[in-house]
Amino acid sequence: LRLNSLVGKPPTLFDFHGVWMTCRYTGNWDALQTFQARPDDILIATYPKAGTTWVSYILDLLYFGHLSPERQKTVPITERVPFLEVTNLTTASGTELAEKLLTTPRLIKTHLPVQFVPKSFWEHNCRMIYVARNAKDNMVSYFHFARMTDLLPEPGDWTCYFQSFLAGKVPFGSWFDHVNGWWRKRRTYPKLHFMFYEDLSEVTKTEVMSGVKFDSMRNNAMTNYSTYPLMKFDVSPFMRKGQVGDWKSHFTVAQDEEFDEDYKKKIDPTLHLRTEI
Repeated sequence: LRLNSLVGKPPTLFDFHGVWMTCRYTGNWDALQTFQARPDDILIATYPKAGTTWVSYILDLLYFGHLSPERQKTVPITERVPFLEVTNLTTASGTELAEKLLTTPRLIKTHLPVQFVPKSFWEHNCRMIYVARNAKDNMVSYFHFARMTDLLPEPGDWTCYFQSFLAGKVPFGSWFDHVNGWWRKRRTYPKLHFMFYEDLSEVTKTEVMSGVKFDSMRNNAMTNYSTYPLMKFDVSPFMRKGQVGDWKSHFTVAQDEEFDEDYKKKIDPTLHLRTEI
């Protein structure tokens, strides 16, 4: 599978060590796995479309918002918080962007399952934040993202995508495996902070820092990915709604019942996520 096969058409899925992936996220694998983390790095981890950009922006403001107002207006969040495993065809890869970061600590984002995280992050005992979003809303958001970007395979219609998501046959694999894996890791790795998208959504409803509210970020060119290639904003915005409970406008009654049955079998029984607030 060659990287240039991604030019001009959506990438294809393949089984990569038991996880469905595309060349977009595995094409730089050797450099990724040998990436040298620093002890003060902060790794922001999520399943795709679970609040990564939101948390990245909040942390960037907390650590560096005081440095330069111009930085907030001119440097896209994709450069301030590099996407570690992404392989870009025309610009620097995620590992290259991370290595060039001048800020301390470096804020780095990833969608990798816990078993794929470069070992140097564990060896240096780096701080990590994992954000989990309830699976129903996550599925809907991922579906609309797949519709509007050439970074991902064509999703098909909603009914088709529903089955693909349940089977874990989407980039970065099963939502259940991903969330369960990171949830269990926190038991043995004390520097992993596990948080929930729904809690973040609830808090920012009354947050005085209006800039971190979802609507503000959606309209900000430095955070809404409008400067990033391969996005089809005529199909859907990158930051679409951000609502908790939007799944109700997509799931049929039959799909909801099928999902709930599958969910009971796969989710770690100690993990509780809210599907509405």
